[in-house]
Parts: sequence; structure tokens; C-alpha cells
Amino acid sequence: MDYKLIWADYFNQDQIDTSIWQIDEVGGTSGNNEAQYYSQKNAFIKDQMLHIVARKEHVKGFDYTSAKLTTKNKKSILYGKVEVLAMVPKGLGTWPAIWLLGESIKTDGWPLCGEIDMMEHVGHTPNEIHMSLHTMAKNHKKNNHETKFLKIPDATTTFKKYSMVWDHQSISFYIDDVHIVTFNKPLNATKENWPYDQPFYLIINLAIGGWWGGKIDDNIFPVTFKIKHVKIYERSE
Repeated sequence: MDYKLIWADYFNQDQIDTSIWQIDEVGGTSGNNEAQYYSQKNAFIKDQMLHIVARKEHVKGFDYTSAKLTTKNKKSILYGKVEVLAMVPKGLGTWPAIWLLGESIKTDGWPLCGEIDMMEHVGHTPNEIHMSLHTMAKNHKKNNHETKFLKIPDATTTFKKYSMVWDHQSISFYIDDVHIVTFNKPLNATKENWPYDQPFYLIINLAIGGWWGGKIDDNIFPVTFKIKHVKIYERSE
């Protein structure tokens, strides 16, 4: 299958490109009981990389700060390939993620809008990478979501290429071009069990604590989630 690059960010400029990224300024989002306040000052470009830095500091009622970037209202993705070259941080309480939400979240809410988790990592299970789908029919709150995890021994010390290939019939995940898992569209597909035939937007964030992030080790801060590039491709027929 051939793919054509439609946009990319190599983070080789001085400032974060706001034509691509919205940098959130908000506390404890996602309903996951997270401990961080997302601040724009915690995301910056240095050494030709995007740095998302979490710090131990008290801001607006939160004991930690971090950053969350999204392409919401700027760049939408529908089918094709998404590739992110990243190195996850190490330490108890860290919860970095590369994920997507359906643009219908504005009207449908979560989980009817659908969620695609290309990469999630939590500090209390070092070097374990998770890839998941969440729908109205199957999601983590029902504990029945489609998910796969595996050990990547050097995930916190080297850059890994996390990729997703998405078409009308399936969503597949790869790490360093090695196929990990494919989730297929059900035969009786509905919006409730396959909301993946609509545009999604990309999210890159570093959460702290929360229901899954768990206990936080205050000795790790500051800690950084590093991203070298983001590439979005469409299929060229």
C-alpha cells in the first residue's frame, strides 16, 4: 500500500506551529482524576524536538503542571497513516499518550465519538506500551475495550516510531514498523461499535496521576515527554 504525506511537523522551528497545534490551558481534564494543570509554558521546542515537561508546582489548585497539544479545529484526520516518533518519560505517576478523538465529540460526547489510543504508557508498569480503541459499546469504563499491550524494554530510553494505519475496515498499530495488532470493523457496524468513519483529531499529552497513572513520585520532576516528528499520510490509490 502506498501513502502520500499530507502534513508533518518536524519541530525544527523556534516556536510550536499554532496552525497545527492548539496548546491547552486547563486543569485536570478527561474525567480521569488527573493531578496536573495543563499549561502552555510546559510545551516548547528545543534541540529540534517537542518537549512536554511535567513539573511539581502548585498552579490553580493543582499540585503539578504539564502540557497537552491537540489538532482540534486545526487539522482533521480520516483514514490513512499516523506516525509519531517519541520517547516516553520514566517515573511513577507519569501517563504520556498519543491518541485521537472523533470530531463528533462536540455533539455526541464521549465515548460515542470514539477514541483511538495509538500509545499509552504509565510509569508504574515501565516499558509497557498500550494500544486501544474505545467506543460506546466497548470502553474502559465497561472494562471490555479492545486493547493490546506489550513490553518494549527501552521505551523510556530510546525514540520509538508509533504508527497507526486506518482504513474503512480496520485500524492497525505498529511500533518501529513492526505490526502489533489489528482491530477490525464489526460486520454489524454502527456508530456505537465503530465510530471510525468520521474525522478525528490528534492529541499528545503527558498526564500525571489519575485513576490509571496512579501514585506519583515527587522525586522524578521535572520529567519530559519528547517528540521528534508527527507525520500524517493518506492512501494514494
